[in-house]
Amino acid sequence: MIGSILYLIASRPDIMFSVCLCARYQSNPMESHLSAVKRIMRYLLGTTNLGLWYPKNMPFNLVGYSDSNFVGCKIDRKSTSGTCHFIRSTLVSLHSKKKNSVVLPYLLLKQNILLLEVVVLKFFR
Repeated sequence: MIGSILYLIASRPDIMFSVCLCARYQSNPMESHLSAVKRIMRYLLGTTNLGLWYPKNMPFNLVGYSDSNFVGCKIDRKSTSGTCHFIRSTLVSLHSKKKNSVVLPYLLLKQNILLLEVVVLKFFR
């Protein structure tokens, strides 16, 4: 069930955080995870009119944002970083990743996020 919802993230970025959080626990799911996935499904059924819209009459501009949280997960002390990119004020790229290791220096984490942002912006140009 979570795989089908993961597919929808491409056109429904509003559910990305919730779905990815549920996907983290697919190797050892609990009843609470199933109820969270069912809640996401009910949300999707109630918001079928939402999605991404790309108007062609707006001026072409590319904007990117990035952010990270330092030691965001209290359990394993790992950080999460993310970027998003907009063309004509519409989302075209969205990325969020929990780091594989604990990042001690905060500036190093920000530097890695900035490097990823530059690579993606160069791709779109």
